[in-house]
Amino acid sequence: MTTIFTKIISGEIPSEKVFENEKIIAIKDIHPKAPIHILIIPKKPIHDLQSLQKEDFHLLGEIVTAAQEIAKKFHVENGYRLVTNNGLKAGQTIFHLHFHFLAGDKMRDLP
Repeated sequence: MTTIFTKIISGEIPSEKVFENEKIIAIKDIHPKAPIHILIIPKKPIHDLQSLQKEDFHLLGEIVTAAQEIAKKFHVENGYRLVTNNGLKAGQTIFHLHFHFLAGDKMRDLP
């Protein structure tokens, strides 16, 4: 599966990285929905949350760890949202599992 995220991970497409380790990359979203909008992406290509296999569950911990470090970096430890969309009906447009880290303003209630 080749997506824009696999191209970013490989370095084929430039991005503004804010976090990276051997399993996760986090980049600034080019179409932000909040003052701080970071995409946290596992380097392993996984279609969506529903496709996550038991042997990949450790990646969820890696994603949370990345979110915590990003919160510290941007000084928003007490106010951020971590969201993922699963499938077209939920608004997923890139089919490589990723989470949106949103912060920097008072968050509105979700519908």
